[in-house]
Amino acid sequence: MTNWLHGAWAVFSKDLRLELRSRYAINMLLMFVLASILLVLFAVGSEDISPQAEAGLLWIVILFSAAVGLGRAFIAEEERGTVLLLQLNTRGSMVYAGKLLFNFLLVLGVNLVSLGVFLVLLSVEVALPGLLLLTLLLGALGLSGATTLLAAIIARAAGRGPLLPVLLFPLLVPLLLSVVHATQNSFAGAVPGSDGWTASLNDLLALTGFAGVVITASVLLFDYVWND
Repeated sequence: MTNWLHGAWAVFSKDLRLELRSRYAINMLLMFVLASILLVLFAVGSEDISPQAEAGLLWIVILFSAAVGLGRAFIAEEERGTVLLLQLNTRGSMVYAGKLLFNFLLVLGVNLVSLGVFLVLLSVEVALPGLLLLTLLLGALGLSGATTLLAAIIARAAGRGPLLPVLLFPLLVPLLLSVVHATQNSFAGAVPGSDGWTASLNDLLALTGFAGVVITASVLLFDYVWND
């Protein structure tokens, strides 16, 4: 177990150092987030929009930014020629765990930046900030878990550029339904018949189950994807 943790941490540390050196994914994600939210701001203008529409717009920005930035998790290994080195020195589960941790922190950071800019520019009020933060955390975990496996699948494909969004969006339908509804409740607060936390309980359980199923399936399947 100690060797496994060291291997997974080594993969994560390598990706983190390379990203801090090049800032490719960080800069691309931040520019996409800012451009998307500015477009939303110009489109909405001074109109009052419902909490449901606000939640949907926020997660559209987060989802598309993740699809744009996280697809290079394994493509970069192919371009640098480091795939064989990783295969010889680490197990597939170590690689997946390290990549998953890096993608999770990257998505969580994008979520927090997107939320901050979104709340400030659109003057959105949050009635339940704890619920909103928990929704962002679970949403980032499920999104990074699904994206990491799919990024490994498409890394060796010839037309890999547009493949990640095509494969990712159908898989994320249950996650999107839950995160949008929970985010809506965090913006609106109390709903008829119950408070926001009670109304979002099923959504939070669905997000937890989605992340658990996706990550478990990815761990079981990753060795076949990575070695073949």
